[in-house]
Amino acid sequence: MHTLYLIVPLAPLAGALIAGLLGWLIGRRASHVVTIAGMVVSVVASFLVFRDVLAGNTFNGPLYTWITSGDITLQLGFLIDKLSATMMLVVTFVSLMVHVYTIGYMADDPGYQRFFSYISLFTFSMLMLVMSNNFLQLFFGWEAVGLVSYLLIGFWYTRPPAIYANLKAFMVNRVGDLGFLLGIALILVYFGTLDYAKVFAKAPELAHATVGVAFTDWSLITTICILLFIGAMGKSAQFPLHVWLPDSMEGPTPISALIHAATMVTAGIFMVARMSHLFEMSEAALSFVMVIGAITALFMALVAIVQTDIKRVVAYSTLSQLGYMTVALGASAYAAGMFHLVTHAFFKALLFLGAGSVIIAMHHEQDMRKMGGLRKYMPITYATMMVGALASAGVPGFSGFFSKDAIIEAVQLSHLPGSGFAYFCVLSCVFVTAFYTFRLIFMTFHGAERFTAHEDPHGHGHEHGHAPNESPAVVTGPLIVLAIPSLCIGWWIGPVLFGGYFGDAIVVGEAHDVLGEMGKEFHGVVAMMLHALGTLPFWLSIAGIASAAFLYLKRTDLPEKLRVAFGPLTTLLDNKYYFDRFNDWFFAGGARLLGRGLWKGGDVAVIDGVFVNGSARLVGWFATIARKLQSGLIYHYAFTMIIGLFVLLTLWFARS
Repeated sequence: MHTLYLIVPLAPLAGALIAGLLGWLIGRRASHVVTIAGMVVSVVASFLVFRDVLAGNTFNGPLYTWITSGDITLQLGFLIDKLSATMMLVVTFVSLMVHVYTIGYMADDPGYQRFFSYISLFTFSMLMLVMSNNFLQLFFGWEAVGLVSYLLIGFWYTRPPAIYANLKAFMVNRVGDLGFLLGIALILVYFGTLDYAKVFAKAPELAHATVGVAFTDWSLITTICILLFIGAMGKSAQFPLHVWLPDSMEGPTPISALIHAATMVTAGIFMVARMSHLFEMSEAALSFVMVIGAITALFMALVAIVQTDIKRVVAYSTLSQLGYMTVALGASAYAAGMFHLVTHAFFKALLFLGAGSVIIAMHHEQDMRKMGGLRKYMPITYATMMVGALASAGVPGFSGFFSKDAIIEAVQLSHLPGSGFAYFCVLSCVFVTAFYTFRLIFMTFHGAERFTAHEDPHGHGHEHGHAPNESPAVVTGPLIVLAIPSLCIGWWIGPVLFGGYFGDAIVVGEAHDVLGEMGKEFHGVVAMMLHALGTLPFWLSIAGIASAAFLYLKRTDLPEKLRVAFGPLTTLLDNKYYFDRFNDWFFAGGARLLGRGLWKGGDVAVIDGVFVNGSARLVGWFATIARKLQSGLIYHYAFTMIIGLFVLLTLWFARS
């Protein structure tokens, strides 16, 4: 089995290297064949590993010793249990669908081979992250996915918005990664090891240890957990480090599905679940996680209501759903958070790829105000996106319903500080999510056809060359495949949440065991759906769908009137709470101001003006004086000697 573990990440890496280094030689077709073949091998190997883990076989051991220094040994190794095996299967399967979809979406792009190389390299990095058994390898995978995401977001590097977006993603993630690195450094200093198992085993001994922070003593475990979570806030785009994700839509649509739905943004969620042994020892850290997730869930969902770019609606939806997962982690419902990670990976990848199919049909138009009536032209895309929308809205029977309903109930049962606020946020978010999701569906696929003729920004009307038509099979095929788990994977909620599925991979303290309480009332999937019909979340979801139908199908004149009526609120949401402006003014502007001050005041005035040019002027002044004394005339020297002798005699007699 050890060979099989290696095959999972190395197969995508081999495809990435061949397509990246030899793509110019082997051509476009061979590049996608070799990378997709690598992904097929990885999916099959992941499935075999998953099946072996279900049979009770786990693995935790080193692969390679990198450095040994004193008592510290830094190694690369794998930890294969149900948590990592589940992530491996999700990552490889969604990545395979994205690889196939890319054949159609990027067919005419000159960077075809480079793109396939990048997405395979990204998959390798993500697999190394989820399979790691130590913090060193975790950090390697963490930084590698950040680097490749930078390359993918800025894939169209001739577009200034794409370059701005990838720089923004890179810089914001550096902020989070600083906290992450500090957390790992504290672990190394106090635990003397970076191996997960050894850290978790030693943690109870350091439960009451403190560390000095800002002239006060903080709990060591709390400090480590918060620092690690700051890293998760960057990667998983949590408030206030969420600003990079919407702009990253400048990358090609397959990237949106791969990075921003199923893999990279879920790295932080996976990491916190893996660190449950530590987080369970700090209620302060759990409350911090829960409140941050609640703010992200509700406030990002509200921004999605006013978006008109089809990809940005799905992007803000991703932010909101990541908030749900984070709230679950804070409530100690780690299994519910991971379950929502899995269900979300499928239905959000489906929505992103469906949006890409629409963009192809609309000749790369992304404004939903210029769409409408597409369902008769794109029946497969419409049907599959409807499945994704129903799952996202939490309609009973679809995957999203089970995981979201479990999170809401878990937060309601939590007694941690901040749980009341979190419950309000996730409950309110049910209505908002259903509303913006079906707003997207109705504006895109229903109503009048607004794509036949519209004006460009210069006021000139124009028409598309031909009516939209359904995307090719390489695009719709992955949509159909993703629609199946988006519909039915939630039916496995019983064994995953209440059957001890994750085993020892996730630890929950007895005082925080909200899922244990929920399990006493769980009587099967059908009973859960029937019970939901009488609960507030169900009716909020129905109300959201009905409101979207009323506003965007029946009274299409009202949305604009409401925008005017709620002018200040609309402006606030349009400007995304002014976070970008604040960051540009405070951080970017402050950095420029500091740089200008260091340049003008430090470099020009002090270094050049005082030390370099000042010392030169001082030497020149002394040289000028010395030159007057060294005239070469004997009477000047004689006069100087007389004056000197006079001064010496005066000093002598004055002393006497």
